[in-house]
Order: sequence, then structure tokens, then C-alpha cells
Amino acid sequence: MLTVGLTGGIGAGKSEVSRLLVECGAVLIDADRIAREVVAPGTPGLTAVVEAFGEEILTEDGSLDRPRLGAIVFADKEKLALLNSIVHPLVGARSRELEEAAAEDAVVVHDVPLLTENGLASLYDLVIVVDASTETQLERLVGRRGMSEEDARARMAAQATREQRRKIADIVIDNDVSLDELTRRVKDIGAELVRRAGADRRPARE
Repeated sequence: MLTVGLTGGIGAGKSEVSRLLVECGAVLIDADRIAREVVAPGTPGLTAVVEAFGEEILTEDGSLDRPRLGAIVFADKEKLALLNSIVHPLVGARSRELEEAAAEDAVVVHDVPLLTENGLASLYDLVIVVDASTETQLERLVGRRGMSEEDARARMAAQATREQRRKIADIVIDNDVSLDELTRRVKDIGAELVRRAGADRRPARE
């Protein structure tokens, strides 16, 4: 098994890269998806979040109002840290369960938005960082996701800098390129990862 940590700033295009790696045969463990599951209605995770932030972060049907909670935590680092202290242990436990269920020769890609911020690089055999310019990130967040520029900049500022992410990367994927060029690059990387997973059984680096 080869474990890969995949990360990148919001709007950098990490989801597209993860999709392409799956096409190459990788097993994807998506921390964002798991983060939604562990705070679904009726879960201990949601109960803990409500205790910390109040019932105003719930919608009428009792589910988590993500835009409202996001507006609260991305404007306050202490509140963001509080939310992370609740959600991250739950996500980590579920991620380990999914990894243990993968085949011995699998390439297991952990899509972790806050990998750099939480010092998680040592958990993986290698780290891939999807990188894009600030201008590209803003264009995607405002133009494609419909965020206000203020909200987009606040979310970007709450994350690690590009330099911090690149510092922990074993592989950097430049996503200031066309989709065709990105696809070629990721497929080359994916083929190499599959080869390594079958031939290289080294333990995760310390």
C-alpha cells in the first residue's frame, strides 16, 4: 500500500486532481465528505458542534447550516480551532477505518484540505500539493462558486500559505494550466504511484 496525502488551497483544483487519480486506480478517502458525515443529524459530532456554537447554526430541519457556521469560524481563528478540535478526531478515526479496508497494493489518496495546517505530512508515504496562484483561486471561488470576494479572501487567509504547502510537498501539481495539461500531468503521476504501490512497501516516513 502507498498512502498519499493530497492537499491544496481552496479553489486550487484539488477535487479535479483527486478525480483524475481515482481514474488511475487510486482509492480516495475524502476528508471533506467524511467531515460532513460525522456531523450529520443524529450524530455525536453534530451534538458537540451545537453545544459549542449554539442552535443558531442549525437549519429548520435540524441539519448543520454550513454557510452560517463557515461565516462564524472563518472570521475568528479561535472559533475555527474549536470547530477543528471537535471534527478532526472524528474524521481521523473514520479515515483510518477506510484505509485499513483497502487492498494491500492499493494507492490510498487522503484528500485533506488542512493537511499542512495540522502538521499531518508525516502520516503519509508522500504528499501531493495542488498549487494555483491567488488570482486563479479568487477567480474560481467568485466566478464558479459564487462567493463574495471578501468571503473568498477570508477563507484563503484562514489556510496555510502557498509557500507553507509547497514546503511539505513531495510532488507539486501546478493547476494554473488547462484541463488537458492538468490531466496529462496527473495521469503520469498516477501511473507512477500505482507502480510504487506494487513494488515499494516502505513504511510511512517518520
